[in-house]
Amino acid sequence: MFDFKIVRVRRETNYETRFHQDMGCLQCRVTTIRRILFGFIPLGQIHKYRETYYGEVKDIENCSLSR
Repeated sequence: MFDFKIVRVRRETNYETRFHQDMGCLQCRVTTIRRILFGFIPLGQIHKYRETYYGEVKDIENCSLSR
């Protein structure tokens, strides 16, 4: 039958321009994991990470947004 969940988890991947002290300005894929209520009301962000060229998963805290 119809499986209806009140709270879901959604992953969204976007390209963002980040700045790292050693590598300078880089554009990387940033994945955000959010909790969603009823399929469209965002409850909050659970985790945010980026994937490197070599496949390593790193937390977004070590890079700051370049402005």
